[in-house]
Amino acid sequence: MSSKKNTKGRSPKDANPKKIKKKTSVLVTEKVEYVDYKDVNLLTRFVSDRSKIRNRRVTGNDVQQQRDIANAIKNAREMALMPYTKRVAQTRTSRPPRDGEGRGRERAEDQVAENQVEGTEVEDDATDEAAGVEEGE
Repeated sequence: MSSKKNTKGRSPKDANPKKIKKKTSVLVTEKVEYVDYKDVNLLTRFVSDRSKIRNRRVTGNDVQQQRDIANAIKNAREMALMPYTKRVAQTRTSRPPRDGEGRGRERAEDQVAENQVEGTEVEDDATDEAAGVEEGE
């Protein structure tokens, strides 16, 4: 049988217009030989704003450097020098109820029923009656 050839094919790596530049690690630029778990200022550079350890692709570390950083961060967390998580304040907008429009009315009707059982009436009706306003108008 004859093999089917892909007409599009892959372009060779040299023909790729995007040149990917290898990131240089902070450990290399600052000439750090030993990653110490007590050096919190250095370790916070390798942690995101939510206290997640950044990956090698982002930091530019090689495998051994990333392993040392990860172990140092974990030790610093265990010794309470670094937090496991940080709280992020969220401003959420109020969302509509899941079931649709029925929930809000049910709560209001239940509250009116409770007020009538207790002997107190809804204030709007009482003020309308005191003013002599009829419902038909």
